[in-house]
Amino acid sequence: MNDSQHLMRSILQRIATGPELSKSISCEEARLGMRAIFEGEVDPVQAGVFLIALRMKRETDDEQRGVLEAVREVTDHVVADVPEVVDIADPYDGYNRCLPAAPFLPVVLAACGVPTVSHGLDSVGPKFGVTHRHVLEAAQLPVDLTPAEAAARLANRAIGWSYVDQSRFAPKLHALTGLRETIVKRQVLTTVEVLARPIHGQQKTHLVTGYVHKPYPRIYALLARHAGFNSALLVHGTEGGVVPSLRQAGICYNYHRMSEEQPFEIDPETLDIEQSVRAVPLPDGLPTISRPGDDIAVTVDVKATAKAAAKAGLAALQGHRGPTYDSLVFGGALILWHIGREGTLTAAANRIRAALDTGVASEHLR
Repeated sequence: MNDSQHLMRSILQRIATGPELSKSISCEEARLGMRAIFEGEVDPVQAGVFLIALRMKRETDDEQRGVLEAVREVTDHVVADVPEVVDIADPYDGYNRCLPAAPFLPVVLAACGVPTVSHGLDSVGPKFGVTHRHVLEAAQLPVDLTPAEAAARLANRAIGWSYVDQSRFAPKLHALTGLRETIVKRQVLTTVEVLARPIHGQQKTHLVTGYVHKPYPRIYALLARHAGFNSALLVHGTEGGVVPSLRQAGICYNYHRMSEEQPFEIDPETLDIEQSVRAVPLPDGLPTISRPGDDIAVTVDVKATAKAAAKAGLAALQGHRGPTYDSLVFGGALILWHIGREGTLTAAANRIRAALDTGVASEHLR
C-alpha cells in the first residue's frame, strides 16, 4: 500500500462514518486526497466514496479550498498578452429549461474592448444539459483550442474572445466525468471546477459566475479569492447561469480587490428590458429525449436545442431584438459595470446595444 492509499484510507475512516460521527479533514488532506484521485493512485471505488462522503457530511471551507487547489494544480494555466481578462464560468452541466444566450457574451464583450474567455465541457451531471461547447459548436465556432491558442485569440483585437474546454486545460479532471455520472448527485467538483482559471490577465482576472441557492455567493466568493481572482461577479441567474431573470428584480453579489462580497439589487426594467419570460424560451416542436432511470437529466434533445440557441445568438449579434438580445444586454451590462468600464448600468447597457445594433459584435466572430 503506497502513501496515497494510506492517506485515502485514513481520510475515508474519518469522513465516511455517518452524519453525526463524520469528522472534517484539513485543506492539505483534501488537496492530497483529490490529487491522488487525479493521478489514479487510489481505487475508483474509494474515489467515489471520497466525493460522496464529503457531500453527505457537507464540505467545509477548508475541504473545498483543498479540492480547488488540486484542480488548479492539474490545470494548464496561460497568461494572455492583455492587461485583464473576464472569465465567464457558466454551469458546466448546462441548461435544460431555456436557450442559453451566455455562450455569446464573450463575443459582445470583446466588441466592447474587453478580452473574455468562457470555459466548460461537453456533458456532465447532474443535468447533462446544453453547454457553451454545444452552442458554439453548433455555430461552427472553435471549441477544441489549447489554452495557449485560446489566450492568443484574446490578444488579437480583431477577435478578443475565446472558449477553452476542460478536456484541453485539465484533462485529468475531465477524465472523471464518467465517475461523476456514476455518483449521480452534485459533489464538490461541481462547485470548484468553474474556478480553475485557465486563462489569466497580466494584471487582473475577473470571475463571472452564477448561482441559484442562497449559500453559494459566500462559497464562490471565498473560493474565488483563494484562486486569485481580483474581482468576482456572482449573478443570481436562470438555471444558475450568468444572465439574470429578464422579468423580475434580483440580488447579485460582487467583490473587488479581494475584499468581502457585497449584495446589490438589479432590475431589468431600469435598463428598458421588458420581457414576459425569465429567459430565452425553448422553441415549440423541439425533439425530446429520455435517460432511462434519470428523473433529473435533460429531456430536450441537446443537439437540436444547441442549434436553436446558436441561431438565436447569431441573430442577436446582428441586432435582432428579442429575449436573446436582451439577455446579452443585461449580462453584458452587468459585467461592463462590474469591471469599471462604465460608471452606470444604464451606460453599460447602451454600450452593449450599440455593439449589437451596429454589427460590431458580429464582426468579432471571425
